[in-house]
Amino acid sequence: MKYLIWAAAIPAMLMSCGAPSEDSNPPMEKNSEAPIAKKEAKELTAHGHTRVDNYFWMRLSDDQKNADSSDAQTTEVLDYLKAENVYSDEMLAHTKDLQEELYDEIVGRIKQTDQSVPTKVDGYWYYTRYEEGEDYAFYCRKAETMEADEEIMLNGPEMGNKHSYFSIAGRSVSTNNNLLAYGVDTISRRRYNIFFKDLSTGEMLPDMIENTTGGATWANDNKTVFYTRRDQETLRSYRIYKHVLGTAPAEDELVFEEADETFSCFVYKTKSKKFIMIGSSHTLSQEYRFIDADTPDGEWKVIQSRERGLEYGVSHYGDHFYIKTNLDAKNFRLMKTPTNASSKENWEEVIGNRDDVLFEGIEIFKDYLVVEERKGGLNQIRIIRWDDNSEHYMEFNDPAYSAGVGYNPEFDSKIMRFGYSSMTTPYTTSEYNLETKKTTVLKQQEVVSDTFTPDDYTSERIMVPARDGKLIPMSLVYKKGTPKDETAPLLLYAYGSYGNTIDAGFSSVRLSLLDRGFIYAIAHIRGSETLGREWYEDGKLLNKKNSFTDFIDCGQYLVDNDYTASSHLYAMGGSAGGLLMGGIMNMAPELWDGVVAAVPFVDVVSTMQDETIPLTTFEWDEWGNPADKEYYEYMLSYSPYDQVESKNYPNTLVTTGYWDSQVQYWEPAKWVAKLRDMKTDDNALIMTCDMEAGHGGASGRLKRHKENALIYAFLLDLAGKTE
Repeated sequence: MKYLIWAAAIPAMLMSCGAPSEDSNPPMEKNSEAPIAKKEAKELTAHGHTRVDNYFWMRLSDDQKNADSSDAQTTEVLDYLKAENVYSDEMLAHTKDLQEELYDEIVGRIKQTDQSVPTKVDGYWYYTRYEEGEDYAFYCRKAETMEADEEIMLNGPEMGNKHSYFSIAGRSVSTNNNLLAYGVDTISRRRYNIFFKDLSTGEMLPDMIENTTGGATWANDNKTVFYTRRDQETLRSYRIYKHVLGTAPAEDELVFEEADETFSCFVYKTKSKKFIMIGSSHTLSQEYRFIDADTPDGEWKVIQSRERGLEYGVSHYGDHFYIKTNLDAKNFRLMKTPTNASSKENWEEVIGNRDDVLFEGIEIFKDYLVVEERKGGLNQIRIIRWDDNSEHYMEFNDPAYSAGVGYNPEFDSKIMRFGYSSMTTPYTTSEYNLETKKTTVLKQQEVVSDTFTPDDYTSERIMVPARDGKLIPMSLVYKKGTPKDETAPLLLYAYGSYGNTIDAGFSSVRLSLLDRGFIYAIAHIRGSETLGREWYEDGKLLNKKNSFTDFIDCGQYLVDNDYTASSHLYAMGGSAGGLLMGGIMNMAPELWDGVVAAVPFVDVVSTMQDETIPLTTFEWDEWGNPADKEYYEYMLSYSPYDQVESKNYPNTLVTTGYWDSQVQYWEPAKWVAKLRDMKTDDNALIMTCDMEAGHGGASGRLKRHKENALIYAFLLDLAGKTE
């Protein structure tokens, strides 16, 4: 489901489906008996149709998961998950040395003592830094100059090392620079408690606010903050409160409640620091309201009332709001409207809709408007002067790359910070002089290695014909000298939902595959916005199967054009990309030697029917509401869990987290149990469940690579690349 994209840095999977041929890899040796989950039939009926779910019993409520003493059902579920972990350990025991080698290799490329590029905000330079061997960062600042004494605002190692999971979110400093608000999650359910620290004394304030999204937005009086609470059960962000320092959170004023369960809400301050904004968001529409940041007790005014199908976002400059919208513009356009007359009848076009360009966003400076666009699937950055509308585009030279405007808090500046990487170029933070057009590199990600050089790798971008005639962009990278033939192992990755586009960026982790002879590819399938809004709409709702067939067509193209063979072709996706993996396994199991499904959203119908499950209600416009028979039947026709059949499946590795709030652990657990019961092959089927983590896996910057090493070892073992 939504809110995490498993980026293209991760690996893939096992072996081939069906009886092995002479040129395929032998089945993975089984070292123990696989867990067999009990069956307990539960009938689920809708629209006169009945499904039988034999593994519904695996679902636990939050109360059961949080209970100090487990009931019988909780014990049974935990015993099953632990048995799967034991089985995984035994199946992969012969790769333990390889896993350790890969982990040391991956972590060894990370610059252990490192620091982010400092950013100046209101007279202070802010940065994070890591020390040797530490999983968590120090959050620091210096006054006026980087030669000043360091102030450690938060000591991440001291705070985080005492917890099995630890995450800091939403750090924000008051307008007078004296107070810090920040959120902490120690469970991995993305329910943060907000704390406050006096930066002038180092003392913690007594104020503490529970069950929030982690962020706090300061009014300009330096004592009032606005924050968002989550629904305890569904985790929907649904209420905005106002808190005054020194008062009890129980006294906080509710300033906005989002009553529509298909919407979530959030709060932020404009870059101009003039307004505090509350946004309500839904897949197909948004609504914003605002107050002057100098008057936190003021009356909230709506910019434009919500309308189904009307999407918009708001920035502020001078006497106008600048509005990105899809109003009469499929690929979005930019409008402006006076702050005192903000409804849509007052909107005036600044940049119009273009059929071949997706308008993605803006950054406002005093003298320049910076526009982020996407054309031909690639990022573009366009610079426009306010005074004469003269403009130019920045130039990027790689065939496939990722480029975007960075954090630019200073309004009166001619310097824009941006980030760039390609599949062969490590992430680079640079400054671009909007006036002189000169680029200055501030920092490039250091790959700690005696052997790495970008010139040793090659990237390609090709267009793959889909079965309906559309052309699907695909980005590839490999080490020079790697054969492109039927002997080459190849990992194909995609996401393909929510309009989220996976750009062709760099991964130092991925080098462990490339250096061992793998080709890595990203399929920019429908469901993303790679080729504009239509590309997204052609891969959602009643067009969702296009995502699956696009991915299959990309895989088949790679085989047909001798980049690899099916016996060496691997696939990976996570979250909604895990749904993609389940779909392609059902539709074309013979094409893949192995599949990795990370935190996979595979029980589509049951999840979309249950409004108590976190995130469900505002997902209906992505997948459809199964209360409607047409959507029920269409979802049922591709839902991986419901479509498991008695047939051969590829080797499969599944990962999940017990505390996952985006895709509940029981979805992959049920899917694995059903696959194991019904599949007719002897291929490997392994699931690992991190009992301390959620959707994003382990929290530490080093510890998280344990899972990468495990998956890579699994993949390399299948490909016969263990040396």
